[in-house]
Amino acid sequence: MSFVEFDSVYKRYKMGEIVINAADGVTFNVEQGDLAIIVGASGTGKTTVLNILGGMDDCDDGKVRVAGELINEYDRKRLIEYRRYDVGFVFQFYNLVPNLTALENVEIATQIGTKSLSPVKVLERVGLGERLDNFPSQLSGGEQQRVSIARALAKNPKILLCDEPTGALDYNTGKQILKLLQDTSKETGMTIILITHNQALTPMADRVIYMRSGRVYKTEINEHPESVENIEW
Repeated sequence: MSFVEFDSVYKRYKMGEIVINAADGVTFNVEQGDLAIIVGASGTGKTTVLNILGGMDDCDDGKVRVAGELINEYDRKRLIEYRRYDVGFVFQFYNLVPNLTALENVEIATQIGTKSLSPVKVLERVGLGERLDNFPSQLSGGEQQRVSIARALAKNPKILLCDEPTGALDYNTGKQILKLLQDTSKETGMTIILITHNQALTPMADRVIYMRSGRVYKTEINEHPESVENIEW
């Protein structure tokens, strides 16, 4: 059994008499410790899949398993616990609290967890040991995204979900963030799933899931993922 399993997952939205299948029988697996990339153009269902996996949305049909548990059958209380303890989120926009320092933004996440890591140590791991007392307005875009990654990692989640984490960053800063995520996967064994529209990033992943029109049409496994430093896009 794989760590993450999507089995014929559907998500439908109705607009008048038109039914849109945002997820149209999505099936894929991700192994524990993988850095997986879900890639596809805008509107292919990537974010829908990530939201279902993160417990922020439900599916209409199919099965979604994480660590052997059917999360789509969780009741409301268990789903809240799943989001709180088991999943870390990194978004395109940083969603930091502006009147809290970098350290305080990370401390918020640790206060709701039961197996949280030291906020200071996590910020040091992402290269912000000297910026603990700075507010978001005093940080660059790349530094703010590092804080958001530290906030997600500090919960010590089972899985880290990243929604276009470099979309608001310039090329060099984006490359640094992707290197951080790749190193985190290798060094900690955390399962990381990242969605992007940029196919040039796929060589960095252990597993690549290609989506089109709400469906997975191909999955590839990279036996020898490339370092982000060697990838140009």
